[in-house]
Amino acid sequence: MDPVIIVGAGPVGLTLALALARQEVPSVVLDEGPGKDEPRLARTVVLREDTAALMSRLTGMPLAEAGARWAGWRAMRRKQVMREVTFDDAVEGSEGGTNPAPLHIAQHVLTNALRAALADEPLVKVAVDSRLDAVEQEPSGVTAHTRGPKGTWWRGSYLVGCDGPRSTVRKLQDIRFPGRTAVERHAVAALRVELPWDGRALLHRMPPWRTTGPSGGEVTGRPLPDGVWRLDWLLPPSKDLVTPEMLVAHVRETLAGWTGGPTPSYELLDTGVHTVHHRLARRWRAGRVFLAGDAAHCLGTLGTHGLDEGLRDADNLAWKLAPAWHHGPHEALLDSYQAERRAVVAARLRAADQALPLLRGGGGLRAVVPGSGRGHDALLMDGHLGHGAIGAPGTYANSPLSPQRLEGEVPVDTPRGAQVIDVRVTAEDGSFVRLRDRLGRGALLVLLIAPGTGVWDRKHWATAGIMPRLAAAVTALPYRAELLVAESYPGAAAHTVLLVRPDGHLVTALSGVRPADLYTAAEAALGGPVRAQAGATAGTAESGAAEAGAAAGSR
Repeated sequence: MDPVIIVGAGPVGLTLALALARQEVPSVVLDEGPGKDEPRLARTVVLREDTAALMSRLTGMPLAEAGARWAGWRAMRRKQVMREVTFDDAVEGSEGGTNPAPLHIAQHVLTNALRAALADEPLVKVAVDSRLDAVEQEPSGVTAHTRGPKGTWWRGSYLVGCDGPRSTVRKLQDIRFPGRTAVERHAVAALRVELPWDGRALLHRMPPWRTTGPSGGEVTGRPLPDGVWRLDWLLPPSKDLVTPEMLVAHVRETLAGWTGGPTPSYELLDTGVHTVHHRLARRWRAGRVFLAGDAAHCLGTLGTHGLDEGLRDADNLAWKLAPAWHHGPHEALLDSYQAERRAVVAARLRAADQALPLLRGGGGLRAVVPGSGRGHDALLMDGHLGHGAIGAPGTYANSPLSPQRLEGEVPVDTPRGAQVIDVRVTAEDGSFVRLRDRLGRGALLVLLIAPGTGVWDRKHWATAGIMPRLAAAVTALPYRAELLVAESYPGAAAHTVLLVRPDGHLVTALSGVRPADLYTAAEAALGGPVRAQAGATAGTAESGAAEAGAAAGSR
């Protein structure tokens, strides 16, 4: 079987290559550049808890040490603190009601970590100085041509365009990319300076020293390691050039305003202008060709984090390409990539587009409705903190992979289709690990909630109670699955059984061992009947569920 061709060696393309390799799928990454990134501290990314865990899992590196987890977030308007959030100290994962901090890291640091992990990965080949200029499809695979010093033809099973907003892959497939250009512009500076915020990020609207720009101006300060801060100033809608003199004036004015005196000493490390576009590709799949990351969507206004969504694209697509590569195409499963991911990104774009006139229009309701400004501040913070319709990662509740309502289904604190909460679990070998550590291996996860098992030796609880019946039901599933045990899960009663996809999204939660329901849910999560794997018998959902029930015994 030919490897998967990945066009683009940014964070999304490299993440996809590593995610496929973890599931024993080879790939070729076509990098039009020299294979290294220029250090740019003014180009950073903010990763939510789940995507930060994904990056650490794939790279094998504690990325939290290379970035900054903020102590909190403060929103100010003029001289008044409008809202303040304190994050938990936990470095990885969260439990129950905790509030984990996002990870702020320079993009070149993230990319270099991914490249270092790929250097030791025999299933991935990175071809530098290879610019794509042609793609040809046929029923059995894809052929791509690159030009440059190493120009040649490449043969692949599938091809994924991770080549940015000007995607050559998208253009070659004649896929439209409608949307809006320059929705927002920000002047950016990275500088080393001592500020009185104690590791807390700051969103300051209408600072008293500013009188120009939308709503009197807006500046964001976000800390990085080693005393470095990234500052972003919202620019007026005009397309005037940002001169070095203008940027230095912004820096000095802002630092003086925040410290309440003369401008403190600082070291200017990097500058830039960040322009945000809102675009969404009409299609994310064209036969054996897929789009991911900025090639499929552009978003980022109101503090939202576009790369975060691109990494979720890669995670979602990898586990669907893996069974297609190993066992042959299952079209419903491959089609679900576009159905799930495009719907989530479209919803975030709609929410941002609806909020923009309120937050950037000035006057209007804010001038006549008491308290509306406070509500707007909270709405803007949602984007930065990853909350609400603007900022929260989407769920796949309406996914074509969601099972019909099951007889034994019970509610837990995680909605159907949402990312599971990272709890401590016991693996089949008796070791204690985090739930998210078991993701991305190409297997479904079946999690039993069994209070008290954490203090037992595995040889005692693995053969006790409902465990033998559950283990038999898991063995009979139509796809490879791993059985895990946790002492608790938010909102789950004892003996609740959770079925989790390889990318960490909840399929269903069942009350007790229900082999037929478990089989039906697993089959739905794979897009319908699939070829038998891992000892399961092929057939319809009814016959498979019957076999699962026979293996596990009556309920």
